[in-house]
Amino acid sequence: MLPPDARMLASQNIVIILCGNKKDLDADREVTFLEASRFAQENELMFLETSALTGENVEEAFVQCARKILNKIESGELDPERMGSGIQYGDAALRQLRSPRRAQPQGTQECGC
Repeated sequence: MLPPDARMLASQNIVIILCGNKKDLDADREVTFLEASRFAQENELMFLETSALTGENVEEAFVQCARKILNKIESGELDPERMGSGIQYGDAALRQLRSPRRAQPQGTQECGC
């Protein structure tokens, strides 16, 4: 079981991702995908296997974290305006994210992140 320190010291809504690195060295693995996946699920963590050598899933780890954080902002679970939430807007132009996404007109494509 994961120590509760991060959630106790930061926020119950913290987004944590477990990255199993060195995916390219499958023959040398010490933890199976299933073991790591179960651990992540039991501890409410996101999970990806990555390879710094090949770059596989490295960017995806950041994209998934960002997407999850944005979803929590949109659902109201996280509030960048609240001190101690662990997140904040970096640029005034980004504050438009506060308002819920509006339906896109037919024919335009919305970013999936």
